[in-house]
Amino acid sequence: MAAPTMEERKACWGARDEFWQCMDNHGDDASKCEKLRLSFESLCPQQWVKYFDKRRDFLKYKKKLETEGYHPPEAAGKS
Repeated sequence: MAAPTMEERKACWGARDEFWQCMDNHGDDASKCEKLRLSFESLCPQQWVKYFDKRRDFLKYKKKLETEGYHPPEAAGKS
């Protein structure tokens, strides 16, 4: 499989950014962003979609840690 061209990469990143913006605007309600998700999946290689999905989850988790701090579970280390 050949690497995506610059135009294909830009189209993929644009579709990803539009989908993520929709998700942010609708509180991560995927049903409201279904068309953008399909566009994102059709314009990006499958491995990239997986990577970007994991990256979004990580960035949301990181932001939550930065704003709320880390709070270990109550039962951690107890048996």
